[in-house]
Amino acid sequence: QNLNIKKAHELLQDGKLSARELLRQCVENIKKNKLNSFAEVFDDAYEKAEEVDRKISEGQTIPLLSGIPMAVKDNILIKDKKCSAGSKILENYVAPYSAGAIKKLEKEDVVFVGRTNMDEFAMGSSTEHSYYGPTKNPYDKERVAGGSSGGSAAAVAAGECLVALGSDTGGSIRQPASFCGVVGMKPTYGAVSRNGLMAMASSLDQIGPITKTVEDAEIIFNAIKGHDPLDSTSVESSKLQATSYKLQAKKVGVPREFFSIEGDNPGLSAGVISNFKKALEALKKMGVKIKEISIPSLEYSTEAYYIIMAAEVSSNLARYDGIKYGLSERGETLLDGYMKTRKEGFGDEARRRILLGTYVLSAGYYDAYYGRAQKVRNLIKNDFKKAFKKVDVIVSPTTPTPAFKIGEKTKDPVQMYLADIFTNAANLTGVPAVSVPCGLDGGLPLGVQFMAPWFEEEKMFFISKKLEENVF
Repeated sequence: QNLNIKKAHELLQDGKLSARELLRQCVENIKKNKLNSFAEVFDDAYEKAEEVDRKISEGQTIPLLSGIPMAVKDNILIKDKKCSAGSKILENYVAPYSAGAIKKLEKEDVVFVGRTNMDEFAMGSSTEHSYYGPTKNPYDKERVAGGSSGGSAAAVAAGECLVALGSDTGGSIRQPASFCGVVGMKPTYGAVSRNGLMAMASSLDQIGPITKTVEDAEIIFNAIKGHDPLDSTSVESSKLQATSYKLQAKKVGVPREFFSIEGDNPGLSAGVISNFKKALEALKKMGVKIKEISIPSLEYSTEAYYIIMAAEVSSNLARYDGIKYGLSERGETLLDGYMKTRKEGFGDEARRRILLGTYVLSAGYYDAYYGRAQKVRNLIKNDFKKAFKKVDVIVSPTTPTPAFKIGEKTKDPVQMYLADIFTNAANLTGVPAVSVPCGLDGGLPLGVQFMAPWFEEEKMFFISKKLEENVF
């Protein structure tokens, strides 16, 4: 359970642990835990582990990630493996190629354990909107693991893999990481290739790591970052070079729109408030200056996010028509075929967002909704630029409450959407963000989120490592 990448690498390289044994332990945990965190465990994972063991027995020095068991969210393509994005419409879809991030990890000889459960097409905050049923929280099986990367977060927390990949469109890596007591990191938009990630909302999606420690998240990020000619929004690695960042009189900003240091914080659980204040005290003891800042447009981020995301969902999911790939239902006419396929293939949440997105893009409503939301998005970006002139990083709770019970919010989509209230601004603006475990509330994990300026992930890693050392 407490094995990190570097420790596992040492044990593998020294022959004290075999890659096969490490994988076997993970697979046993999957069977024993019954969390429904995996949609599929790969048959050929043992072959890959044995290949790594053979290289070690031949005296080869293996890369740091060789033999490390990794889980992959069910919307990231691995060649010749099924990839369904948690949806019935793609139940038997087999990936014809590997995603850019996967190709980089394949070169490192990572062992892919399987594909993890997720909300259908990454639409949700609880992994309850999955064709495979909900994933359970390892801390309390009656509660959700978060979403949409709930399977990946639960798998890491429960020792079913050492590390995992997720995707983050509005908090889908950080929110489940917070609910499951692990580290979840969303890179700067463009830092990691989106090629081979099934698109939900193309201007918001990012692939990122879910791990047990901040150092492990940094290792995975460094392995998958960089330019990919197949993703025009990805950025050259030179833009991502780490600079030496030291913690001397650094300033950390707390946006009053997120959290009032002195006043009331309605909507937040008492445990979240007290835990966050403890985290701020821990930062102060390290010599960090805590500064209350204002990001005026932040109060509109959730509304703007749900309009832009739904609009892009409506466009991206138009490709699932029963003709190109996936489920295909015959109809009397072409349109009838489309409608039958989509009725049979899409779940309630996917339909809800497609309808909402189609509405905000329709004639007469485009300027009132989508156009205005994009203007608000630019306002938020500009406010973040101003904020980062005053502080090095921005800190907030990751979620307003600890993990809620399965079924508690499924009848009220707005309550479910508010689980992303602290996380979606990072996707709207494109800044990097990380959630770090920070104490418990009634036995359930809570997280603290750090956001850094664009392409300055090292600031975020540095300060979150410091908090990690002081909290645990």
